[in-house]
Amino acid sequence: MNIKKRHFFKAITWRIIGTIDTILLSWLISGDPFIGLKIGAFEVVTKMLLYYLHEQVWFKINITSSKKRHLIKTITWRLVGTLDTMILAWVITGNPLTGLSIGAAEVISKMLLYYLHERAWYKIDFGLEKRKRLTEWKKT
Repeated sequence: MNIKKRHFFKAITWRIIGTIDTILLSWLISGDPFIGLKIGAFEVVTKMLLYYLHEQVWFKINITSSKKRHLIKTITWRLVGTLDTMILAWVITGNPLTGLSIGAAEVISKMLLYYLHERAWYKIDFGLEKRKRLTEWKKT
């Protein structure tokens, strides 16, 4: 299986988790569920593209320690993701402070959720035929 399929499915699962989090945070901060839904809807598109590109870059980076890799990857993704959320929230609400508030809240929630997502995917061999074969070989 092609590694790009793995990245695609990781992007899908993360986007579901991330969008739900953004909708809830945006609703709580703005007080308007429709603002949350609008920001979440736009983010589905922008974040899927940004996440896929982030995965492609990180596939080429060689950091062997999985926990260190996942921590650094979490931080870089959160920077990209928060900037995207702040800009979208600002444009949609017309209020830069609302954008900053939503972005600040999601820094905490999304970093925790993303780290857990990365750890879960690290344990899954889907799309990693070489790792799967190596694991099977070591069992024999």
